[in-house]
Amino acid sequence: MNHNTFKLFLLSASMLALGSCQKMDRPALDPSYPTDNSQVLIPGDLKFFASFNKTDGPSPRWNAIDSISSNPALLYPLGYGAGITGNALKGSEGNAALYLNANDFKNATDFSIAFWIKNPAQPGRTEFLFSLSQPNFSWHQSALFILVENQTASSVTMKVGVKDQWLEGNFNRPMFDGNWHHIVYAFNNSAKKMTYYFDGAEVTGLANNQYFVSNSVSFSNIKNLVLGGWNKHGKQPGPQDDWVKSYNGSLDQFRLYSKAISASEAMALFTSKQ
Repeated sequence: MNHNTFKLFLLSASMLALGSCQKMDRPALDPSYPTDNSQVLIPGDLKFFASFNKTDGPSPRWNAIDSISSNPALLYPLGYGAGITGNALKGSEGNAALYLNANDFKNATDFSIAFWIKNPAQPGRTEFLFSLSQPNFSWHQSALFILVENQTASSVTMKVGVKDQWLEGNFNRPMFDGNWHHIVYAFNNSAKKMTYYFDGAEVTGLANNQYFVSNSVSFSNIKNLVLGGWNKHGKQPGPQDDWVKSYNGSLDQFRLYSKAISASEAMALFTSKQ
């Protein structure tokens, strides 16, 4: 073997050894990491439900599991506190829980959002409660979201973004008085109307621009679900402005339905503390 041939041999052997080491050192993928193809869904109108009551998961993100698909949160840099029943999500500054998606909620036209909330009023703070992200949609890249501002112990300005139409105005209920309250938003797509329930009772006397959506609603292109914040808090594309704050109170029993739930159903969720 001449000198040049020997150098080529050493170089080939080194490259082969390096390639073998790289393959051996590559970290294994987390087998629990959910994918769209791995979801097996419980049928029915309830499309997403996080109770936060699981306590035996291998990590906090597993205790925030969705009961419909059995998928954990992908991102959960949050804590837990006492809920209306069992545990509740405890929000924190700049953070939110991120889920793969809201299962097959993307097929919904009628829909409802229901949850328990507890936090004292924080005047001057604009907080986002949740978001269904939709990449490349409008400037905010969110198909459905809720924000609250001008918080007092007896009222709050609430804005619900539904496919780039904002239902907004004063919500004359003590949503942020430091006690647990149950909130339901029920949207009928045929009537293009949102109905609100507070502690089981329908909220009336709101302005027209808080009730009616003029455009057709489709969630077919939604991606991730963010709880306790807006897109940026779940590491998703969207506004990065400093006024966009995460929710830092307690959130419990979060549900998404593919129907506008009835007054009796809203009352049942409130009275059963579910």
